[in-house]
Amino acid sequence: MAHYKYSKDLSQLNGREFDDIHRPGATSPYSGIYRCEGCGWSITALASQPLPGADHHQHTYRQGEIRWRLVVRSHFA
Repeated sequence: MAHYKYSKDLSQLNGREFDDIHRPGATSPYSGIYRCEGCGWSITALASQPLPGADHHQHTYRQGEIRWRLVVRSHFA
């Protein structure tokens, strides 16, 4: 999970980019923070670079496959 201290440093957007789920190793469409939908682990990724692969971290059977979703998008993407 991503955390922040000052809400003034973030602004809310309602774009579709926050709904899309990305597979491990897929090219990151935006720079920002991505959250694993299965376990809540978060990572920072740069646009045009691959998201971490399936060997990045382990999941239990209940958590399912690793699936990345954008939670904070950077201005510079």
